[in-house]
Parts: sequence; structure tokens; C-alpha cells
Amino acid sequence: MADNKTPKGEPRSIGNLALVWRFAMAYPGRIAAAVLSLIVAASATLAIPSGFKRIIDNGFVARGGDVGPYFHYLLMIVLILALATALRFYFVSWLGERVVADVRGAVQRNLLSLAPRFFEENRPSEIASRLTADTSVIEQIVGTTVSVALRNLVMGIGGVIYLFTLAPKLTAMLLIGIPLIILPIVIIGRRLRTVSRTSQDRIADVGAMVAETLGAMKIVQAFGQERREAERFEGAVESAFATARRRITLRAVMTGVVIMLVFGSITMVMWQGAVDVASGALSGGSIAAFVLTGGLVAGAFGALTEVYGDLLRGAGAAGRLAELLAATPEIRAPAFPRALPHPAEGRLSFDNVEFRYPTRKEVKALDGFTLSVAPGEMVAVVGPSGAGKSTLFQLAQRFYDPESGIVRMDGVDLRDANPGAVRARIAMVPQETVIFAASARDNLRYGDWEAGDAALWAAAEAANAADFLRALPDGLDTFMGEGGARLSGGQRQRLAIARALLRDAPLLLLDEATSALDAESERLVQRALERLMVGRTTIVIAHRLATVRAADRIIVMEGGRIVEQGRHDLLASQGGLYARLARLQFDGEPA
Repeated sequence: MADNKTPKGEPRSIGNLALVWRFAMAYPGRIAAAVLSLIVAASATLAIPSGFKRIIDNGFVARGGDVGPYFHYLLMIVLILALATALRFYFVSWLGERVVADVRGAVQRNLLSLAPRFFEENRPSEIASRLTADTSVIEQIVGTTVSVALRNLVMGIGGVIYLFTLAPKLTAMLLIGIPLIILPIVIIGRRLRTVSRTSQDRIADVGAMVAETLGAMKIVQAFGQERREAERFEGAVESAFATARRRITLRAVMTGVVIMLVFGSITMVMWQGAVDVASGALSGGSIAAFVLTGGLVAGAFGALTEVYGDLLRGAGAAGRLAELLAATPEIRAPAFPRALPHPAEGRLSFDNVEFRYPTRKEVKALDGFTLSVAPGEMVAVVGPSGAGKSTLFQLAQRFYDPESGIVRMDGVDLRDANPGAVRARIAMVPQETVIFAASARDNLRYGDWEAGDAALWAAAEAANAADFLRALPDGLDTFMGEGGARLSGGQRQRLAIARALLRDAPLLLLDEATSALDAESERLVQRALERLMVGRTTIVIAHRLATVRAADRIIVMEGGRIVEQGRHDLLASQGGLYARLARLQFDGEPA
């Protein structure tokens, strides 16, 4: 399946919980310990009515009987119950935390394998909500709900068996009410499944909106849109609340109906039991044990109705996570990838390439585009916005495949090579520098994670970044803040250049690397770029034509095609698109 959208699971199916079981099965020993503890705890709970029966029949009814041994028996049951319950809590809680950690890790690993197209059509903030809110539901399911369900199931079944040994006729009467209990579960449960899934979706929307608004807080405040964003958020919260209210109402109705039927049945059975005790058909201890056990059985089956609602919520959450795990990358290594030649040359070519972005099928980003960049050549790419300049970089790094035509690196069709091997030969300095919320050291080491301090400082010196890095409170260990908030735009750009230097790749891609900088920062960045370009094949995308005058060749693009190419002086004298752009920038004349 292509990775353009998350495949939709069946929200009504509790079978989605198979995902949770698959991850839990990696720990069979813990599961066995949890199940054993659960069975022991449930059995001990059911043994308590038997203890009271012995006390009543052998102590209170048989006057003068020694009740000590029977109380010892009851205390032993309580001790076993306490120990087994503690062990059950530990093991199921451990499983809940472990399964959630494994699910999050598996989803993140799969997300990292997907091409950018997936994240164009599926909001990253909504995906992040699935990794937090939905996995929290899974944790509750594994760590609490499943344990409660199994415990009540064991107690319900075991209790019914014990009731038959006490009073078969009364138990048969009690079981007549079971179909009446199951019917509302089936009817109301169908509606509850859909509402549970919708509730998870609305919660995810709230999380996505929070992430979007907080990430753009400066824009929100700069344009005075705080009230509008607050109203928009309140609308999302109210929508989530309205859906949750429908879910709660359905669960409340189902729980109330079931409890009424369960305890109504017990009341009628107890009435008959009182008649049997009066006639001598049952002992006092038996009816006491029957009442206690009947209460436990009723409570167990009543709790199962509430548990079922939680399981449905868990099924919805598991289904949403399963969608992320099921998404498959359309950009992947072939079964037998072709090796790139060694040593690397840094040659890049586009042969009659046509390409449309998946989200903009009506427009050709590249239309019959052909270009060959020789090893060591510096090529500048200019043109109006939307001409297809950045698309060249997207295809060169194989984030997308062309619809037709071939993109080659060092003579190898990128579709025949391992994408990781292709990207290992490319260093990229983007227009919008990405600085991670980590230390300066880790941000630099993104270029080469094995680099030592000497290599880091050498790259920082070459990128004109060493001075401001040394001035940081903790040097390379200084936390950069969200998005590099502790650095200026020029400092972030120089840090990105140092990262590219550490990459030490034969092909360098520069995307508007100085477009948003002041004159002083641009001068420092330009010097760093000049050092970075030495001995490398370089492709530069630039709107500022002053930065590309020294290029070996300038490619002018419009409408996804090359309309002009040559050196600066030649293009400026031809009176074409480049000349018009140059007049706008250098002379201020209208195009």
C-alpha cells in the first residue's frame, strides 16, 4: 500500500486489540505471571464465601462449636488474596508500560521510513496526538482494563460453578436472567463502538490544534488573533466534550440497565432462597455463602459491561495506531539495490524528468527537465517562485520519484539504488534551518554522529560559528531550545553549515541559504559557504542574484523548464528572464 494516507481500520471491530496482544506476546513470562496471580486472586475472593459458610454452619448454628480453625482458614484466604492482588497489579502494570513503550517505538520507526508525501496528507500534529493520547488509552487497557475483565470473568464463571454446588435450583433461576443481561450489551455496544472511535478523533483534533497554535504563537500574537484562536480551541474542546457526552450517556444507560437486571434477578432468587431456608431445604451457611457469592458474580458481570466500554475505546485507539504501523513507504530500496560507484564523483543528472506533487496533481512542477551537473561544478538555479527549483532537491534526495524520466547520481538511476546510500552522498543547507531541541553538540553531530570534539570545533571554525558557540553558557553542551530559540537567524544558519561540513559529502545542495539574513550575517555565512563548496559539486538555489555571480553556470527556470543557462554576464546581456530579474534587484527597474 502506498504511503499517501493512513489506511483506515474498522472502528467497530474490537479485533483491533490484536495489535496490543501482538506486542504483549513478546513477554510470555510476564503474561503467565500476571494470569497466574489473577487466577489465584479471583479464586481467593471466591473462597471467602466458603469460609463464612463454614463459620456459620460449624460455629454459630452448631452452638458450642470451635470456630477458631475456620477463622484461621479465612485469614489465610485473605493473606493469599492480598499477595496475589499485589503481584497481579505489578505484572499487569509492567506489561501496560512496556507495551506502550514498544508501540510508540514501532510507530516512530515506521514513521521515519515514510516519504514526505505521507506528512503532506497526514498532519504531523495529529500523528503526535496518536502517539500520546492513544497510547495512553492502550496503557490503561493493558495495565488495568484487561486485568479487571479477566478477573471478573474468572470470578463470574467460578462463582456460577460454586453456586451450582450450593443450590442448583436457585442457580438455574439466576442464570435465566443472563440472556437479558447480554441483549442490551449487544444492542447498545454497537453504537458505543462508533462513538468511542469518534471521541478519540476529537481528542486528537484538540491535541493537533494545541501544537499548531503554540508553534505559531509569535504570528498569533503579532496579528492579534489570540481571541480567535481561543474561540477556535474552545470549539474543538466543546466538540470533543459533546462526543464524550454521547459516549458517557450510552455507557451509563448500558450499565444501569444491566445492573438493574442483574440485581433484580438476584433479589428474586434470594426470595426463593429464603423460602428454602425456612423449609429446611438449605442451611443458614449455604444461603449466606450463596448471597455473598451471588453478589460477587453480579458485581463481576456488572463490571464487565463497564470494561467492555473501555475495551471499545482501546480498540479505537489501537486501530488508529495500527493505521500508522500499516502505512508503507513508497520510496524504498529495491530488493537488490545497485551499488553507487566508489570513489564518489558528485555527478548529478536529470533526463527528461516530469513530476507533479501528489497534493498538486494539476500542475507540473517539472516538465521535460534535463540537466547534467559535472563533478566539482557550481551550478546556480534561479527563477520565480513555483518554477520548480526546490523540486530538483526533493528528487535528488529521492524524497519523491519522477513520473517519467530518470534522475541519476554518479551514473546510477536513483530508483535502482538504496535511498540511504544516495542521501549519504549529499549535504544539505536548507532555507529554513532545522535546529533540534538538544545541545549544540548533538545538533552539529547530526552531520556525523561519530565526530569527536576536535572535528566539531574544526567544522565550527570553518563555518564562522566557533566564536558564538564558545560564548554559550555551557559551550557545545548548551541546550539550544525549541527550534534553536537561543540563537539568531545567522547563528542557526552557520550551525547548519557546520553540520554540512561534518557530513563531508561530494554533492552540496544550498537552498536560499542566505535569503533571510542581515548584511553582516550574510557576509559571515557567505564566507562559510565558500569554504564548504571547495572540492564539491554544488547546486545553489538563490533569489539574491548577487550570491550566484561566481557560479560556473546559472540555470534559469520557469514553469518547470530551463528557459536560459550560462554565466552571469552572458545572461544579463541577453534581455531574457534573467536580465529582467537582474534589473529588478540591481537597478530597481520594473520587469
